[in-house]
Amino acid sequence: MILTVDIGNSNIVVGGVRDDEILFEARLRTDATKTSDEYCIDLKMLLDVNQCSPRDIEGSIIASVVPQVLNSMQTAIRKISDRKILVVGPGLKTGLNIQIENPGQTGADLVVGSVAALRQHQPPMIVIDMGTATTMIVLDKNGALVGGSISPGVKISMDALTERTALLPGLQLDQPRKAIGRNTIDCMRSGIMLGTACMIDGMIERMEQELGYKTTVIATGGIAKFVLPLCRREIIYDKDLLLKGLAALYRDNRKA
Repeated sequence: MILTVDIGNSNIVVGGVRDDEILFEARLRTDATKTSDEYCIDLKMLLDVNQCSPRDIEGSIIASVVPQVLNSMQTAIRKISDRKILVVGPGLKTGLNIQIENPGQTGADLVVGSVAALRQHQPPMIVIDMGTATTMIVLDKNGALVGGSISPGVKISMDALTERTALLPGLQLDQPRKAIGRNTIDCMRSGIMLGTACMIDGMIERMEQELGYKTTVIATGGIAKFVLPLCRREIIYDKDLLLKGLAALYRDNRKA
């Protein structure tokens, strides 16, 4: 089993992958104050709950956008397994042709998502990851990563709206009934949920205009399942996209 770890700004997604089968997927809260011992306990509990053992781990791979958590997680994994740990970053072979101004600035999660999408679909593509931020990565007809966009995620927008306005209440991620809200809650749901869906539809259209051709659109991330039903553009949802990409990168680099 390959232990895959995707460290995001809000959550850490931990998965166990054997061949092409995802044995389990779980989420931990990203906490830069946690020690490696605390993360070690979390990992052992996750393995136990999912009826897996540290002995089942043949190797691990980590993608992180939170540097201060990366070291703690690496140390935690070493405490439960003596097998190889790979980190997505410089020195790891991805096979991805990155054609942006500074390829070294490409987030590890964006690389992993692009690699996974290219394994399953034919370019050109737009790969959307909806988490703390909503990222849209463009892969041209040759499969090269040519750029993209980053915008505030749904929860950031929701938190900013409720925290900075005294009279607006908290909100759950329910679908709005109509675009024209008749009360405060419905108006907020319309603005946040439908607004995000319209942004995604509009950005896809503009990106395709710049490319000069249509694309296949893939989406992942915890928020995507709430927003994609509101989009008018056909979008393929793959909640396990990053786990698949991490497992594929581990296998490729282990062979190398």
